[in-house]
Amino acid sequence: MPGFESFLAVAGVRWAFYRPAVNPIPMRALPVIAVVLLLCVTPVTGGVTPTVAIDAAAAPNAFGVVTSVPTPQTDADSAPADATSLRVLSLPASATVRTDRHATRPDLGASLGLAVADTDGALRTETTVERVQSADAAAARERRILAAIDRVARAEADLGDRQAAAVDAHATGALSTRALLDELLAVATLAREYDRRLERLDGLARETPGFSAPPRLDELQLRLETYRGPVRSAALATARGERPTTTIRVASTTDGVVLATIDDDQYLRESLRRDRLDRDGGTVSSEAAIALATDRYPETTALRQPDAFGAGAVQRVTVPHDRGRLRAFVSGGTTAVFAEHQRIDLEAFRGDATVSTTADGFAVDVHRSYPGGPVAVTVRDESTGEPLEGVTVTRSVGDGDSRPIGETDGDGVVRTLSPDAPYRITVVDEPRVAVVDQIQPLATPRLAAAGDTSSAPSVAVAGASSPVDTASPTVSGRPVDARVTRGVTRPRSPATTDRRAVRATGTTDRIYRVTTQPPRVTTIRAPIARRTVTAR
Repeated sequence: MPGFESFLAVAGVRWAFYRPAVNPIPMRALPVIAVVLLLCVTPVTGGVTPTVAIDAAAAPNAFGVVTSVPTPQTDADSAPADATSLRVLSLPASATVRTDRHATRPDLGASLGLAVADTDGALRTETTVERVQSADAAAARERRILAAIDRVARAEADLGDRQAAAVDAHATGALSTRALLDELLAVATLAREYDRRLERLDGLARETPGFSAPPRLDELQLRLETYRGPVRSAALATARGERPTTTIRVASTTDGVVLATIDDDQYLRESLRRDRLDRDGGTVSSEAAIALATDRYPETTALRQPDAFGAGAVQRVTVPHDRGRLRAFVSGGTTAVFAEHQRIDLEAFRGDATVSTTADGFAVDVHRSYPGGPVAVTVRDESTGEPLEGVTVTRSVGDGDSRPIGETDGDGVVRTLSPDAPYRITVVDEPRVAVVDQIQPLATPRLAAAGDTSSAPSVAVAGASSPVDTASPTVSGRPVDARVTRGVTRPRSPATTDRRAVRATGTTDRIYRVTTQPPRVTTIRAPIARRTVTAR
């Protein structure tokens, strides 16, 4: 096969990306059989940080005097709580959300698994290119290019289904957070190779006299880009040993997922809302996408004029601004933002939403953020005001144990991601301890103009354990088609979905969410029975 030896050399480099952090020793390309054998080795576990019971040992005067700059708690679709909080695509405010965080670390087993997938995809790309180049006529070459694009389109749709199944399983409690992240990284790896294949096919099309690639190639590349957000890029770099531990916060529902992390001096976030995506939607123009982004992200687009690129049913709106970069993906049909990738400088979050205390010689400032947003803890000497380096800082949520979030740097700062509930920050430099308690997260700066409400509202039904017949329910006395979701009212509870009927196995702590078509926002409180359910 022409050029195959050079390709193997490139693939060999890809196989050898797991390196020690200091004085790396070049690795030789691994044969495929060696890679397969190494995958049988138990991987290094990216475990959870151990708990430490520090809060209970706080000195009597540790709480000091707490001062807070009040920040109004806004409704779901109101303005952001802080002037420096740029709006973000979020999960529906009324949805049942499972949140968790996981510390990813360099992992030889995971990196080899990704390498095998990457190399396999690259081999398939080379095979596709060779097949096109071997065509003996321009017409045959055109047909092979179009057939290859069709195969990528089907593969992309399969990626969407695979990702959706993983997110659904995580939201319902059937899949661990680590397993979800592993699956999302595998999807991102495949998406990257499919994108490379399309680039090669586009080049082959330009080399073919009288032929050019169809516009749907651009649409496919944009769809593939939504699988490769900044958080996944950071996690992939960590798995491959290119960077230290990355802590990722995951929030999921059956219709979407939000990933967030801190990368050096930037906050990274990627969001997906499947309920806003219409794969069969009509064409959306660049002008319409820019107008939508300007309406939904008024603060961000005020920093710099957005631009758009797209084809068919997908447009990508980009706003590179002085605080970071926004990429919002707009779907045809719904004309809504269905995916978002954001990079925001951490300094953009240093607003007035600060809670402070002084105790035991410490002056502590906690710069709050919204759930999943970046929190900065600054520790200074109470007398001199000088930043204190190497001081341990822990965090506890609710009645949970304290977990270390790190040590302060040369500026006296350590960062973490905000939880959803009130939390406590403890600063420890034995025997001195200072505590900032009952820190309230800010309201999430959701998209403006009701842009962050679900396109398929849910109807909550509290009921007993008898089955519900969803073949012909009514809402407000009117027959509708419905989907029923069952779950437990306890936080982070699993849920299952059935498009026909759901039989509860517990008692009245079960709830049912009925998604009506056309969408309606209605609350129902009624026993579940094999009868018509009517709105109150």
